Amino acid sequence: MQVDLPEKRYYSIGEIAKAFSVNTSLIRFWEKEFDILKPKKNAKGNRMFTPEDLKNLKLIFHLVKERGFTLEGAKEHLKNDSKKPMDTLEIISKLENIKNELLKLKNEL
Repeated sequence: MQVDLPEKRYYSIGEIAKAFSVNTSLIRFWEKEFDILKPKKNAKGNRMFTPEDLKNLKLIFHLVKERGFTLEGAKEHLKNDSKKPMDTLEIISKLENIKNELLKLKNEL
């Protein structure tokens, strides 16, 4: 999953939903379901997601949408293997970046 967001301190829920191609309601639902998501809220009550929240959302998206885990299965997986899934997801992300760079080079030839 390649998420194209600029480096920022906070992301709005709309930016997050657009980057993942999902509805904002799904992001709010995941926030309620997964304890690792804790976005800040401003005075108006708008959710402001940090880069750490973004990493956790990538992990949840990977487990639920790409690998087909149920919500309970994803929660259990996160609880039991707290460090391992993030390492795997980071490796996959780096490999996707390398693949994209190689495809760009190929198209330029």
